[in-house]
Amino acid sequence: MYNPTHFTETDQAEIERLIHACPLAAVVAQTGDGLNADHLPLLRDGAGFLGHVALANPMHRTLPDGAPVLAIFRAGDAYVSPNWYPSKAETHKAVPTWNYQVVQVHGTIRWSHEDKDKRRAVALLTARHEKETNGKTAWRMGDAPEDFLVDMLARIVAFRIEVTRIEAKSKLNQNRSVADIDAVAQALESRGNHAVAQAMRRATKG
Repeated sequence: MYNPTHFTETDQAEIERLIHACPLAAVVAQTGDGLNADHLPLLRDGAGFLGHVALANPMHRTLPDGAPVLAIFRAGDAYVSPNWYPSKAETHKAVPTWNYQVVQVHGTIRWSHEDKDKRRAVALLTARHEKETNGKTAWRMGDAPEDFLVDMLARIVAFRIEVTRIEAKSKLNQNRSVADIDAVAQALESRGNHAVAQAMRRATKG
């Protein structure tokens, strides 16, 4: 992706925070039928990522083991009006732009029909999100009847993405003055977009 130095995100903690906060990735790959994109929740697992697709999804048949894939994690975004810059009143040198954060994970995919791998992928994914959603009343795989669970697991295919490269971009007005950045953050907060406003403030502090 086009990633000017002043927008390149190099803070590893921020990159991991974005991946954790925005787990639904667009997984893009080149197939014999052209580009394919599936939107799949991924979970960090050591140096790689775990996930699963429906058995009915042709992705696991059209992509062989070792095929290159690109997983795109997109965080908050916002339109930025030039009217929000205090500097506009002085110079009028301002145009609209778009603020956003994105992480692109390049890697290779490997599939598994093994029961243990499918159980691991589902267990880890649901454990994380159920704990965040329901706390002590979190749903567990053991809550479902075993025969039902076996049937559900038979309908998915697990996969792991081994990472080869990670690129991240935080386009948050870093090329503007502190006054302009603060004014845009305030404008976004007043419109309810606290996520991008907070990201702008983190980038300014960094």
